[in-house]
Amino acid sequence: MAGKPKLHYFNGRGRMESIRWLLAAAGVEVRRTVNNPTFLCTFKGGTLMYEQVPMVEIDGMNLVETRAILRYLAAKYNLYGRNIQEQAWIDMYVEGLKDLSDMIMFFPLSLPGEKEMNLEYILERATTKFFPVYEKVSDKFYHGQDFLVGNRLSWADIQLLEVILMAEECKPSVLTGFPLLQEFKARISYIPTIQKFLQPGSQRKPPLDESSIESVKNIFKFERGMFLKNMSTIVAEY
Repeated sequence: MAGKPKLHYFNGRGRMESIRWLLAAAGVEVRRTVNNPTFLCTFKGGTLMYEQVPMVEIDGMNLVETRAILRYLAAKYNLYGRNIQEQAWIDMYVEGLKDLSDMIMFFPLSLPGEKEMNLEYILERATTKFFPVYEKVSDKFYHGQDFLVGNRLSWADIQLLEVILMAEECKPSVLTGFPLLQEFKARISYIPTIQKFLQPGSQRKPPLDESSIESVKNIFKFERGMFLKNMSTIVAEY
């Protein structure tokens, strides 16, 4: 039990979800934590470097900052390429995907009158800017390669599948017109560790709904709301 990573976050997706995906794909069991509205109070005294989560306890360290955590885990579990060139490609792919995943992640926080506009914007960017890049990259699959980088599973493949599924939650037919990405989705989803993560009862969290938004506000003591307006984050009264 002591060797299992311990995740500290609220009981929702947020910044921790990509970390859960990476650990699950690597076949790593985590210590389940039950986080309640006061869990941030348990970290007073310097445990959290910037007094914010996510935090992962692993290898005797308290890791913070999402991208730092993800890179550490990817390197530790051989999901970060064989050399610096492959790492550079992985970084380019995942950083591009982060732009899209952030838009989708913050979409439930849209101003009520602008949700439809924001959804249209997300889908337009997904289908005209982001997915065409990965559809083009996926052409290499016809030349004997099954993965984005180095012909083995990497953080980039895991991140792409996560974002595809997030986009499909916004619009189930979003991959229409991207046949290679449809094949990619099916192939990566059948990797045993990922297939297990996609089953009910795993560490995977559901999309943010209205009740979850209220929980987030209570946990992080928001006095003012973070809403999405014209695809940029603004502050607005609740």
